[in-house]
Amino acid sequence: MTMLNLPAFIPADLRTGLSDGQSVVTTVNNVDLVWHTWGEPERPAVVLLHGGSGSWLHWVLNIAALRDAGWRVLVPDLPGFGDSDLPPGCQDVDALPPYLHGGLQQLNPRGPVQLVGFSFGGMTAGLWLQAYPQDAHALVLVGAPGMGLQTAVRTPLKGWRHLATPEAQDEIHKYNLMALMFHQAGALDRLALALHTANVHRDRMPRRRLSTTDILARALADVPVPVSAIYGEYDALYRERLPEVQGAMQMLCAQWNRWTTVSAAGHWVQYEAAQAFNAALIQTLSDQA
Repeated sequence: MTMLNLPAFIPADLRTGLSDGQSVVTTVNNVDLVWHTWGEPERPAVVLLHGGSGSWLHWVLNIAALRDAGWRVLVPDLPGFGDSDLPPGCQDVDALPPYLHGGLQQLNPRGPVQLVGFSFGGMTAGLWLQAYPQDAHALVLVGAPGMGLQTAVRTPLKGWRHLATPEAQDEIHKYNLMALMFHQAGALDRLALALHTANVHRDRMPRRRLSTTDILARALADVPVPVSAIYGEYDALYRERLPEVQGAMQMLCAQWNRWTTVSAAGHWVQYEAAQAFNAALIQTLSDQA
């Protein structure tokens, strides 16, 4: 275990709040996963799973609030993203649960565990608990796809790897962030652009397709623990269909807990509306604890 090396683009106020973080590597079937941890080992644990083309940085505005509320916060870079290895033959979310299960066993959290999954990480968390229901006693889904309910109007994302200059690539990153991740233009600040740029350059799983299927919906029917969900009001994955998503989850989950819609926020709700999201998540985790 080593002290967390924070990226240079993290501003001073956030850097101070995250400075007690540590990094630890777990190895499962010769695949290394890098986890980032905050909080005392004896605390109840919350595992945060980031979205596609992301890393632990998707949670940069949420970690300190959870730690300060009394949780041990465990945030892996998912296999194939960030600093974690891409497992041989891994092409999509369905290959990830064994590596996370084995990694969590090696970390051996002392307190009870809850999983929180954002977007691609929400699908990952659902499949994880379908396969290994003993690993956590509750699940929170954040903007998760895989419910088989796509929006009829979706803005296509643009490619950027072929562009010759960072400046040209940044313009595409800004476009993609507004098309998928954010509702309000003011949410796209320098930090969001910097961490998104760092994340997408380390995405080694570019041909993911299962998010457009009902893979999460099918998994939820087998998840035996309490399930909650937090979505931004204007999530681009489900424009005008959030009530249908909520209804499907309530019907599918054996132990449904609660649904929260965060007003005036898009898909990356935990960044765009961090204060409201943190309050909702802490309340949900506390209720499920």
